[in-house]
Amino acid sequence: MDVVQAIQERRSVRAFKPDPVPREKIEELLKLAVQAPSAINLQPWEFTVVVGEERERLSRRLIKAYKEKRISCGPGNVKPLPSYVTARGARSIDEMKPLIAEMGSDFDRYINEGSCNFYGAPVAIFLCIDDAFSKANFVDIGITLGYLLLAAHSMGLWTCPIGLITSYEDEIKEVLSIPEEKRVIISVAVGYPNQDAPINRFKAGRESLEKLVRWID
Repeated sequence: MDVVQAIQERRSVRAFKPDPVPREKIEELLKLAVQAPSAINLQPWEFTVVVGEERERLSRRLIKAYKEKRISCGPGNVKPLPSYVTARGARSIDEMKPLIAEMGSDFDRYINEGSCNFYGAPVAIFLCIDDAFSKANFVDIGITLGYLLLAAHSMGLWTCPIGLITSYEDEIKEVLSIPEEKRVIISVAVGYPNQDAPINRFKAGRESLEKLVRWID
């Protein structure tokens, strides 16, 4: 599979099979992810990979924390977003709701508790960075995340980046023994999709270039 095909085909899935992914395959995936460029080659990314009973234990803790704190899915914006931006998210939510209803759940519960459970994926990968780095280096984390998502797709693995659970960073650090000076930026659920799950029929749309690009001659 070439990179163009991976870009065109790749989408997030929100219902995984429990089938384990061989460690060797995850190692191969991470070797590709770290080929990403970074500012003066600082390579600020660090990964924590969680599988098996430890993944289950972490999910139980995160779901408990969610039920106690009720921090819902959504970005932490520094000011209100423009209406044309929020409309994009609203469209996606409206498209997902009936699919989730087919599964006997509601949107808020499925997305929030599902995020805490990595949507049943057998592998959870956390991307971290030392707190000595500035937020400018978060861009490097974003680049390696993109590499990871596309590499996974080319290897027959499906993914879902999950940002919600970073709201429970203290719980994650405690369960996974992540040092205090590390910041958890995002997690990625990795595995094989449950093709029978209605939610996996969803693919988010994209705006036309006319709405996103300015050309200056």
